[in-house]
Amino acid sequence: MDKLSYTPRGALTPNYPLADLTWLRVGGPADWLFQPADEADLSACLAALPADVTVFPMGVGSNLIVRDGGLRAVVIRLGRGFNAISVMGETVTAGAAALDAHVARRAAEAGRDLTFLRTIPGAIGGAVRMNAGCYGAYVADHLISVRVVLRTGEVVEMAAEDLHLAYRSSTLPDQAVIVSATFRAAAGDPAALAARMEEQIAKRDASQPTKARSAGSTFRNPSGASSTGRADDSQELKAWKVIDAAGMRGATLGGAQISPMHSNFLINAGGATARDLETLGEEVRKKVLQTQGISLEWEIMRVGEY
Repeated sequence: MDKLSYTPRGALTPNYPLADLTWLRVGGPADWLFQPADEADLSACLAALPADVTVFPMGVGSNLIVRDGGLRAVVIRLGRGFNAISVMGETVTAGAAALDAHVARRAAEAGRDLTFLRTIPGAIGGAVRMNAGCYGAYVADHLISVRVVLRTGEVVEMAAEDLHLAYRSSTLPDQAVIVSATFRAAAGDPAALAARMEEQIAKRDASQPTKARSAGSTFRNPSGASSTGRADDSQELKAWKVIDAAGMRGATLGGAQISPMHSNFLINAGGATARDLETLGEEVRKKVLQTQGISLEWEIMRVGEY
């Protein structure tokens, strides 16, 4: 990348090792890592980047495999300038870098119910992009609008309906960076909301390998979703069930393993490469298709070069 016409106030670092930034601790380097100081810095830098340079917004790396060859892109990672949380009446506005769990707790303290976010790994930007959900509630149920910096550097407000939120997906413009999101949250008793979140955490920790290096749920539930983007949680067909039926619980490849505790979790059991993890995931997909005729879809995003 040639010298920019704009000098960022944030950190712009070449050849940054992305394994340090992902929960699975795998992956090669990005050509550049940009950590903007604030929205204006982000906007100006994107506007100054040559049009042929790819931009990849990255959250906390909780739902991501970066391949071993790394990313030929400018990776955007938002930090302290983008993690504010405010509550005004029934609305909660959170910066894209605010952790989902922190938003749930702050809202609960103010007597507002976004408790579904408490057990979702990652930050608000990723939660919006993927229409994250848990315990029957989804971002689509609460989102009012998002503030976005487009690849051109233009800052726009987008209504929730413009994102066409669906099961684990949205139509956010290509290479756009979410900087904040505003939610509508029902009123609730702070103590009751806190107790509910504690119950959710206990339930999650009892059934999922939360202490292992994973990227959350590996595959989408094959039960699908309604036209509103809500997964049909009433259906019995779950990713972990079809993986179990294929005999892949606990399967290993190199340092990668399908968790013995929950078979829809792909974990780095020690020394795994991105290729180990992705190849094992593809073996699971192949076995499920062969044994049950079901084609599992990845929920974990996989990016970069082999």
